[in-house]
Amino acid sequence: MRLAILAVGHRPPAWVLAGCAEYLKRMPRELPLSVIEVKAEVRGTKSREQLLAAERTRLLAALQGFRRLVVLDERGADLSTLQLAQRLAGWMQIGGDTAFVIGSADGVDAALKQQADEVIRLSRLTLPHALARLLLCEQLYRACSVVRNHPYHRED
Repeated sequence: MRLAILAVGHRPPAWVLAGCAEYLKRMPRELPLSVIEVKAEVRGTKSREQLLAAERTRLLAALQGFRRLVVLDERGADLSTLQLAQRLAGWMQIGGDTAFVIGSADGVDAALKQQADEVIRLSRLTLPHALARLLLCEQLYRACSVVRNHPYHRED
């Protein structure tokens, strides 16, 4: 099974790329994680709906081959790290590649959200997209560590 983060937007700062690269490197061979950058639509005179529809088309092309779609959205479900690890363990048993989508500054197209197997959020706080990408990489690594019974997570 493979995991991927599809991130709509521009190239993030070097410190985000370095942080993500570190977590990608730490993932086990049987559960590789990659980050796929999807070009954001140029604003111009387009409406929000037109922007999101164009980005949806690009995302759908990048999603080919993924069985499971998880969209990140500020109104999504709150998950603890242990709950994310439980989801990950279940997905691993079922099999099939899983993609996590981080939308542009305008979010994710409503039709794509409707297609998602799950809609989650990383925090109730507003996060810059670059930081959300890094945080998701870290949380997927942490969830994988929990699944593998590594002492990465300290439960009180």
